[in-house]
Amino acid sequence: MKISDDKGSAEKRTMTVIGKNGYHDPVYINAAKIFRGIRTEKPKDRILVRYGDDSGSPMRTLKDEYSQRVSYELAFSALKYQDLLEEILLDSCAYPCLSIPDELTSLLLVMLYDLQDRKFEAREIFDEEEPVAEVRKIEHYLYSFRTKLAAALARCRIKNDALSIEYFLPETVRKQEQKASSLPLYFWINTFKIGLQDVFLDLKEKGFTRVGSVSRLDGYTYCMDQHCHDVVVFPSSLKEELLHLDLFADCKLLLQDKSRSLAVHSAQALLNVDEDIIVAHAGSHLTIAHLSALTTHKMCSVFVCGVKTSEKAAELRNSFDHMGCKNIRLLHEDFTEIEPTDPRLQMAKVILLLPQCSALGVGNPVDFILNEHKDAGLLKDLLQGSVSEDKLRVLAERQLNELMHAMKFKVQAIVYCTCSLYQEENELVVKKALKSEVEGNKVQPYRLIPPAFSACSNSEASTDFFFKMEPSEFSSGCFLAILQREEDPSEDVSAKDVLARAAAKGLLDGIVGKSKQEKKKQKVTQHRRNITGSGIKPKVAEFLHHCKAEVSVSKAVGNIQQKNVNQPNRYVQLKKSVDQDTALPKVLKHTSLWSPTGKAHPRQTLVRKAHADRKRLVLKTVEIVFPPVAPAGQTAQGNKPRTSTHPCFHGWTGAKGSSDRILLPPLSKVVTPHGASPSSATAVRSFRLFPNFIQKVKTPGYIHPYSQITVCLYAG
Repeated sequence: MKISDDKGSAEKRTMTVIGKNGYHDPVYINAAKIFRGIRTEKPKDRILVRYGDDSGSPMRTLKDEYSQRVSYELAFSALKYQDLLEEILLDSCAYPCLSIPDELTSLLLVMLYDLQDRKFEAREIFDEEEPVAEVRKIEHYLYSFRTKLAAALARCRIKNDALSIEYFLPETVRKQEQKASSLPLYFWINTFKIGLQDVFLDLKEKGFTRVGSVSRLDGYTYCMDQHCHDVVVFPSSLKEELLHLDLFADCKLLLQDKSRSLAVHSAQALLNVDEDIIVAHAGSHLTIAHLSALTTHKMCSVFVCGVKTSEKAAELRNSFDHMGCKNIRLLHEDFTEIEPTDPRLQMAKVILLLPQCSALGVGNPVDFILNEHKDAGLLKDLLQGSVSEDKLRVLAERQLNELMHAMKFKVQAIVYCTCSLYQEENELVVKKALKSEVEGNKVQPYRLIPPAFSACSNSEASTDFFFKMEPSEFSSGCFLAILQREEDPSEDVSAKDVLARAAAKGLLDGIVGKSKQEKKKQKVTQHRRNITGSGIKPKVAEFLHHCKAEVSVSKAVGNIQQKNVNQPNRYVQLKKSVDQDTALPKVLKHTSLWSPTGKAHPRQTLVRKAHADRKRLVLKTVEIVFPPVAPAGQTAQGNKPRTSTHPCFHGWTGAKGSSDRILLPPLSKVVTPHGASPSSATAVRSFRLFPNFIQKVKTPGYIHPYSQITVCLYAG
């Protein structure tokens, strides 16, 4: 079965690969230069093959990403089989050769590996290819020795009882490569280009079937990641076919390690509307683009540090424009060179810190090198299975300095993420930074919080503040820590901040955020028609419930409470509507009272006139307490006043009018707090209970649908 793609995306991609017939000349030149920098150094008394110094020759410019990838793969293969390739050259008498200088020995080994991988068949050369003299010279020389080279390889396999050259590798390296080859492919969906549902439909048309988990991936299937709602996972066997799809060619699906998606989702979850984020390292343009796609609806800017050259800036802007990103700002300074008081970053509330690390948890090192820090030394470390103590110490010191510098900024949170398996780069760095108290005494300190991923995650909540994934057959290794500044108990949270936070979480869609013109138009429309709304959304009520502990009373409320210091409690009066057959009214955004028919109450004019005399109050959470059900034959007056155990509805009270404000006439069922005077009650809001609200809150049985509720505040 083949993936059908009728849109002809193959024309959009320039592929350098010629199958098993070899690669273009510049690929070998770059692979030889990479190998020269990471090859294994041997003691002087064991050196049989000499590598000259060719550090002055520049890397060739490759046209496409595939060419860059195979350059690193060839260099990595030459590194893994360096001892075997050197033995083949010596045994076949192909080395030494007076006509080949030591500066070309690296190219000799790289092309020898490729020749044996092609079963010593000649490379196919195309007419349009621009030849490189050194490559053609080495190629002609090796091909003339192809019989002797094949015989030397056969003798080595017999001597070591190896079925293939893979058996020359240590067992740990073989297992690591097998695990890496079966690692699923993680693509994040670029919502600038396409919606999630459109991706699902496109994949269905191409013959893919959606399954429930990564463990069920087999053949032409895919699944959604359990932590990131916009990440699609495919089997590793489909890599070459997926990279040829138009979804990938048009930057609608982007291949990247899952650890970076975890960091991006953790960072965007901490942002509210109009809050900016700082990315401490330019790193991968894919990480920045993913963050831009997730935060564009929050109207924030993504500041990227460390874009040193104008050429790099132009390259990044071109990539971002191609992916549809608009809210990215590039800074040429390194992150540690930027002052925390920089005026450009005063709206920044989150810092995403992805420092350079040992990256031993990475499953696919070549893709990671291409997308991240470009350090080919990672290939050597992965082959050895460890990094030197000196390198580890240098990395840990740099990471600590960067994290401590981030803590000096007046931001609310810092996301720290690595692909390292060492505690020296993970937990110990974070703990040392927290103990340093570098943020000073004038601001609130940082504390660790567990990361919160999207609702599509079905994994159990971690009991540890650090999020860690060990390398497995399903994902690479990852470490994630979130440092959040502690809340200042002396700082009041304004109603504006609470509403902005609710809007950022999407809880007030269609309720707030409208322009003045839209509000004016909505008021005119309301006066012309009967209101037939759907009531307060459950998710808004839930948000108000969670904000109960955050919203404090302003100074004006304090003045009112000072007058009634002997009556500290406030309650809510509940009454049942007389007319239950009228049309279902809509919950009003304003505090003015409305009649059961949906028309303005006669007192509306009075309320508007008194608007200028109101004292402005910060929103405060109150409760509607439903009275208990009295047993048959027993009156409510015969019972002692008590607080009901029935569910309560939390709402917001607004600005209170003057003390002589007219109230709706009380009805039959009334709950008056003990010790409170009924004459001191002030009506704040009146609305109706809808059937879906009654079902959601589980109100007492005597509360019927379309009952009218008046919220009252007592002087006590």
